[in-house]
Amino acid sequence: MADKINRRKLIKNLGLGAGLISLPGASQILASNFREVSPKNSGNRINHSVCRWCYEDIPLEKFAKACREMGIQAIDLLKPSEWDTIEKHGLICSMATDDFASLTKGFNDCRNHQQLQSAYKGLIEKAAAHNIQNVICFSGNRNGMDDETGLNNCVEGLTPLVKYAQERNVTLVMELLNSKVDHADYMCDNTQWGVELAKRLDSPNFKLLYDIYHMQIMEGDVIRTIKENHQYITHYHTGGNPGRNEINHTQELYYPAIMNAIAKTGFKGFVAQEFIPTYKDKLSALKEAMEICDI
Repeated sequence: MADKINRRKLIKNLGLGAGLISLPGASQILASNFREVSPKNSGNRINHSVCRWCYEDIPLEKFAKACREMGIQAIDLLKPSEWDTIEKHGLICSMATDDFASLTKGFNDCRNHQQLQSAYKGLIEKAAAHNIQNVICFSGNRNGMDDETGLNNCVEGLTPLVKYAQERNVTLVMELLNSKVDHADYMCDNTQWGVELAKRLDSPNFKLLYDIYHMQIMEGDVIRTIKENHQYITHYHTGGNPGRNEINHTQELYYPAIMNAIAKTGFKGFVAQEFIPTYKDKLSALKEAMEICDI
């Protein structure tokens, strides 16, 4: 009954509004009042980055210049051989990687520790020399391993590296990836597991990369998860779901609200676009995504 009354009241009010709009000057008054109660776009609360691999067909020199012109400050997932190119254009590498960084053979397997520790020390040294703060790492696939064993193995393999990174002002960042669609059997496929690893390592120089696309697939509830776990997250990736394409109205995630939630946590790191463009003009797709996230 109450719902019926509310609907009647709404219809009545809409009718009154329509009548008012027909009066001289009334539409301007209503528009003025609407602007006063509408939230204002403060802008500049998000630091913008983009993942290089989504635009590999564009030469890096040209891509860096285009990113600079549209206000993007950094590029993600670049190897040491690529850093000088973007630095010439005033950009930074917001997430360093190299060929040895494997999604499937990671720190959850003790057999990989010696090789990974040696390789990561070299990458951390190079990153520090370029004032690059973040270096990506991965858990590896489960291969039948239980969560607890994987956590223990990751702590064992990462502990000396985290200390090494801390001494050089570098942060090791483990990415959360979905194991349902894109990376079957990947162990760090949910926020809870990644947060538990961060708690056990207990260092400001080990954090998580929260990939919004991947975690929407695995667990959803993106905004609540970010609010409750933001202290363990140092970096974000975007992507439209389903399909990992543009982050506009064609997909199920509403990125302005997600960006607003991220900003409200006091986040000062980078949000990197990591969708696969479908537009003929890929750079226009990137610019659109940046504007969507530029709250």
